[in-house]
Amino acid sequence: MTPDPAFVSEHARSADLKPERIRVVITLPTFRRPDHLVMTLDSLQAQGLGDDTAVIVMDNDAEGLEGAHAAADWLTSSRLKGIAIVAHQRGNCHAYNAGWETALSEFPRLTHIAVIDDDEIAGPDWLAGLMKTALKTGADLVGGPQIPVFADKALDGWRKHPVFTPHYEKSGLVPILYSSGNVLISRPVLDMMPRPFLDPAFNFIGGGDSDFYRRAKARGFSFGWSAEAAVMETLPSRRAEFSWLNARSLRNGAISAILEKRQWPGIPGRARTLAKSLALLAAAPLRGVPLGLRTGSAVIGLYHIQVAVGRLMAEFGLVNEQYRNPESN
Repeated sequence: MTPDPAFVSEHARSADLKPERIRVVITLPTFRRPDHLVMTLDSLQAQGLGDDTAVIVMDNDAEGLEGAHAAADWLTSSRLKGIAIVAHQRGNCHAYNAGWETALSEFPRLTHIAVIDDDEIAGPDWLAGLMKTALKTGADLVGGPQIPVFADKALDGWRKHPVFTPHYEKSGLVPILYSSGNVLISRPVLDMMPRPFLDPAFNFIGGGDSDFYRRAKARGFSFGWSAEAAVMETLPSRRAEFSWLNARSLRNGAISAILEKRQWPGIPGRARTLAKSLALLAAAPLRGVPLGLRTGSAVIGLYHIQVAVGRLMAEFGLVNEQYRNPESN
């Protein structure tokens, strides 16, 4: 399916890009981070990828176009070839969908799509690690750790907070993934999953990736984890402030409740979700105290309570749109 030109437009492409050679495409959504975007692109080029790999940069700021301009300049002299597009509809789900649809329509021999965000730096063997795990395990989708790196090193203690902790430690098959910031997706998944891939209802609260993974699992696709395929996520000091950590924790709880209600629709399903939320709230102190003692942080110890409260808030439609104002995120 060719992307609708009313919503997705091409801004630039490498002059000598050969679409028929491309098998793996790295999709890179960006929004008003042109300087870090170039750092991310440089980290991809440093891996020495072959001519069967390309990159698609999806700028989600149709007014400013800082990312599109930066990507266009970068592509003029890079060994790694690619395309810069503009996703005209605001929201991270729209940006992902635009990149994935473009990859499918532009590259007929495509076998995999990888994803990295514009606030991340790929490790030296990032893509190779994801591909190796996919081959070894046969997993249809493979994720890897996003290692938090605070711009202010004095804040590194906050890396222990569950919102920054990788979901798995060892490589191999896993039950499911949760984040799209570091993932490899095989072509059969994209061919079978309905469009849009990520539901725009999650554009500004997050969770579109988790919803996509749940739906993919329901269709029988498998998941893997590559501990070696790390990306380093650059975090501003804002993300160590209590207000941000509280908002993210509440949001995590709300998303989990929303996804469960989708999985278990109707009154019985809603009752089941509510009962689980209440049970988690009751158990939260028993889980939070050990967490706080283990990390030496009372704020971190609040996480399980915040998640449970966030789940209950979602029952009344109170969900924080943390991505609505990216400047404060």
